[in-house]
Amino acid sequence: MLSIMDFINDLYNPILSFLPRALLVAAVSAVVCAIVGTHVVLRGMAFIGDAVAHAVFPGLAFSFITGGSLVLGGAVAGIATAILVALLSQNRRLKEDSVIGVLFVGAFALGIVIISRSAGYAGSLQDFLFGSLTGVSVDDIPLMLIGSLVVISILAFFNKELVAVSIDRETARALGIPVLFVDIVLYVSVALAVVISVQTIGNVLVLALLVAPAATARLVTNRMSSMMTVASILSLISSFVGIYLSWALDLPAGATIVCVLTVVFASVWLCAPHHGILAKYFSTWKMHKNLSD
Repeated sequence: MLSIMDFINDLYNPILSFLPRALLVAAVSAVVCAIVGTHVVLRGMAFIGDAVAHAVFPGLAFSFITGGSLVLGGAVAGIATAILVALLSQNRRLKEDSVIGVLFVGAFALGIVIISRSAGYAGSLQDFLFGSLTGVSVDDIPLMLIGSLVVISILAFFNKELVAVSIDRETARALGIPVLFVDIVLYVSVALAVVISVQTIGNVLVLALLVAPAATARLVTNRMSSMMTVASILSLISSFVGIYLSWALDLPAGATIVCVLTVVFASVWLCAPHHGILAKYFSTWKMHKNLSD
């Protein structure tokens, strides 16, 4: 198996220039998705993250067959769908998950139809769905970095409003907070985070990068700022380990990163000091023991 030092040496090999690009995008994706994912987890809106991940697919497919920027194409499709979901969800006659279910399935199907018009689309479809180390182009890097800064800046600027709506929508509305606008801000941020991540992680698996680090951090901290920090660190480490294992063992990049994230989540879920399964078990056992004594 390839050692860590050999992997680091490969990062400096000019022939393997795609490898440091993939690592850079994975690191940027890790931080952005961890920060956005904190809001996703706190609001219990993982399904929306999945919907937006599928909704960017038509834009990616169209950009691919026309030779345009995948980041730009995916961003346009994702933002348009995010705004549409936010607007349609205001109609209380239909529940939000029904609207989302219809839109993301339709968008995903449209993307498959579009990319099927490309010769040899099966291999390209696999890269889109499951990620690829070689899928990140040099031209897309600046757009990804700018998009990441935009997402983080937006979330920082609207942090109070986002937290208020996450805690209690009706109270936030009564306080004069524009709930619809805040929903759009969050949905668009999710869309941009997905677009930034999708080429390395894959369209199907990107939800894990949004949810798993934040859910893991939720098990060890109650403060939002700490949750974002812990989620970002866990996501960065998992992404690096996933890229390394992917390269060393010739495994799909996105799937390997997600497997690492899942192992980390399961470990913390089992062993977290206060909210882990073992901690709760020993606490219950100790309480019963004291009562019996």
